[in-house]
Amino acid sequence: MMRTRVKLCGLRHPRDIEAAVTHGADAIGLVFFDKSPRAVAVEQARALAAAVPAFVTLVGLFVNAEPTLVRAVLARVPLGALQFHGTEPPDYCQAFERPWIKAIAVREGTDLSRAAKDYQGAASLLLDTYDPNKAGGTGRCFDWELVPEWLARRSILAGGLSPENVALAIARVRPHAVDVSGGIERDKGLKDSEKISAFMQEVANGDQFRRGQ
Repeated sequence: MMRTRVKLCGLRHPRDIEAAVTHGADAIGLVFFDKSPRAVAVEQARALAAAVPAFVTLVGLFVNAEPTLVRAVLARVPLGALQFHGTEPPDYCQAFERPWIKAIAVREGTDLSRAAKDYQGAASLLLDTYDPNKAGGTGRCFDWELVPEWLARRSILAGGLSPENVALAIARVRPHAVDVSGGIERDKGLKDSEKISAFMQEVANGDQFRRGQ
């Protein structure tokens, strides 16, 4: 059975990159949204990228960014994929010639079938918790029962995940991947190596439970 992939997002320090790689993260997210406490500048991101080895995907997160900003980042930082967390339309998302992920804010009544159709060009959809005041990073889970099985298989589950609940999330939703930021922090933008280790172990535990079902 396929193992659940893991993206650790909002990394800002070299030691956090080292911890993510050491503990087996599949992808590392860098935030290019200046309103976020986890935002990185382009040159800072370039230095962090230099510490990311082959076969770990570097993902750039943007929120309704001007195309010129996205292209400026791509010219300086070797991003393997882009993640769009705003209201970006499909044409915008696919204009940068990179695999891309579209975040969908989920709540009761969200038309996930329509979202999947509209963003069918996405490498994955990232399912996050709806918050009218935030573009992700809510620290809260949404109702996982809202995710149909057919969509879970191609989606990244986010929203309030932590070492305490990720095994259960994997067992219930069976997503392709999970995404965590606040759940592995000791403070905003400062990751905790022990929490990263615990999170990765609980992902493995969730996968073991899936195999036993």
